[in-house]
Amino acid sequence: MSALNPQQREAIRYLDGPLLVLAGAGSGKTRVITQKIAYLARECGFQPRNIAAITFTNKAAREMQERVGKELGSAVAGELQISTFHSLGVRILREEAKALGYKPRFSIFDAADCAGILGETVNTTDKGALRRAQTIISNWKNALITPEAARALARDEYEKLAAHAYLSYEATLKAYQAVDFDDLIGLPVKLFSEHPEIADKWQNRLRYLLVDEYQDTNAGQYQLLKLLTGVRAQFTAVGDDDQAIYGWRGADIENLRNLPAEFPALKVIKLEQNYRSTARILKAANNVIAHNDKLFDKKLWSELGHGEQITVTAYRDNEAEALGVVMQLQAHRFETRSRFKDYAILYRSNHQARIFEEYLRDHRIPYLLSGGKSFFDKAEIKDITAYLRLLANADDDPAFIRAATTPKRGIGAATLQALGAYAGGRHISLFAAAFEEGFAQTTQTRQLEPLLEFCRFINRLQARAEREPAQQVLPDLLKAIDYQGYLYDHEDERTAQTRWANVSEFAEWINKKGEADGRTLIELTQSIALINMLDKQNAEEFDGIQLSTLHAAKGLEYRHVFLVGVEEGILPHRESQEPAKLQEERRLMYVGVTRAQLSLRVSYCERRKLAREMMPCEPSRFIAEMGEDDIRRQGGKADTVADKASSNARLGNLRAMLAGGKK
Repeated sequence: MSALNPQQREAIRYLDGPLLVLAGAGSGKTRVITQKIAYLARECGFQPRNIAAITFTNKAAREMQERVGKELGSAVAGELQISTFHSLGVRILREEAKALGYKPRFSIFDAADCAGILGETVNTTDKGALRRAQTIISNWKNALITPEAARALARDEYEKLAAHAYLSYEATLKAYQAVDFDDLIGLPVKLFSEHPEIADKWQNRLRYLLVDEYQDTNAGQYQLLKLLTGVRAQFTAVGDDDQAIYGWRGADIENLRNLPAEFPALKVIKLEQNYRSTARILKAANNVIAHNDKLFDKKLWSELGHGEQITVTAYRDNEAEALGVVMQLQAHRFETRSRFKDYAILYRSNHQARIFEEYLRDHRIPYLLSGGKSFFDKAEIKDITAYLRLLANADDDPAFIRAATTPKRGIGAATLQALGAYAGGRHISLFAAAFEEGFAQTTQTRQLEPLLEFCRFINRLQARAEREPAQQVLPDLLKAIDYQGYLYDHEDERTAQTRWANVSEFAEWINKKGEADGRTLIELTQSIALINMLDKQNAEEFDGIQLSTLHAAKGLEYRHVFLVGVEEGILPHRESQEPAKLQEERRLMYVGVTRAQLSLRVSYCERRKLAREMMPCEPSRFIAEMGEDDIRRQGGKADTVADKASSNARLGNLRAMLAGGKK
């Protein structure tokens, strides 16, 4: 522990009661959590299986597991419960499913499956209304508001529509033996609240809890933590009220405010030494966040030197901003001999990325765009996972419909409609209904045979999937349904190649995972809805500029940051002008500033093209709040702005210099 500062050491060693570690940006919070886990296991007599660390992303959980593995060895680290909230919820529900009336093999429906159920309930084809209803119901579930309570709370027409659909939506999910993502928190809360003996069992199993990014918890997650810690209250919550930027998706900063009241013995330790940024960057960040109401007073400081001045540039318009940023970046990279991956261009909203992508592509600069389409959202992956879901839970009706019709196998819409009507009347799944004599008597043989052949195929495969290794079963499944042939029959050659390559990559990943973990296809499928394959391993090795929203950049750091489009109406967002939302926008600016290690360049436009019109813009109030001491301003009306042709000529010269430098 000699390499840690006094506050970090105190946070690791404190075990006399509940602890809140207020960890400022770049203050080494992950190190504190991993070292505390090691301390609990090595020196305090805690069994590794009785320690749980909860994070918000799979990536954070994996990184924590790796770091603890280096401290304690991979065998011991494997016994620890390091996971996301939702993964922990799955583990609890699989084991205790019976108490809530579920089978252990319940399905986890993704957003698209849930939208399908909701669409039938709401009875609308308006995708916007459907999305809004889905968001409203999700927010209610996160806040632990029941369908009955929601009806009383509904105010406007959208909420009334959502409240009307909520009860039927829940009943349909239960009938399918399925849960949605929000249920993975809500149902364990219900379970522990209604069954104290089960809560007691899990409190004894998870004897010490560590929670990362505590400020991002919602009402459901907060209740789950309280129920898991029980009267012992043996936990360490690590968070930062200055980085609470997820209020729009249900995160509740009140959870931080309420901790001292709920746990009077709570100790608070502040981590204020920053190991990431220079003093000038931290001064600007402290200046900005000082304009917010403070739950806990905290001021970041650093021993990394004064650092470069922060540059604030005014551009004529968004075209000039994109070109100017690309040119500045190229020039800076040439002067400092940096890599592309040392740079990030950060912005408030996804739509701002497009113009920067255009200029980066024009100048052949490699880049990575965060927040692209999830691997699991690709149609071909959803086709294959429909089969896997059906193997894991034959009552999964949406999976049944997708698998039975992709590729086509002679099962038509009329057959499925008749099957659906029969299953609905009998309150059973489509799969079960297909085998019933009552359905056979009302269906023609030419309709029934392909349906029964499909169901028998699933039964045969299911028997294998329960006992044989995943790497044996999945290739046979793909071969049996001739998915490759189906793609080449329905797509042009290039698209078919791309989609089949995705399926092959997915299959290879499943096979490797099955081999490494010794798990069957059924076991892998049960956790598949929680796996995020976006953060591919080679992404970290790729030398490219990172384009990212501020929300997606939280927790990351870059040597050089360009914070763009910092204007009134964008940051702060035009719909976030009321005091609480404005404070969250200011925290977003603070997150952006504190991503930078060595240099920070902030820019805004004097005019911005919206639709086909040029609209005047004002610099964000947050720029003025940074202070003037360490700021160098440039651009604006007073400067002569080079036209695009001369700018391109300058960039061409720069390229020639770069090429010369390589020889």
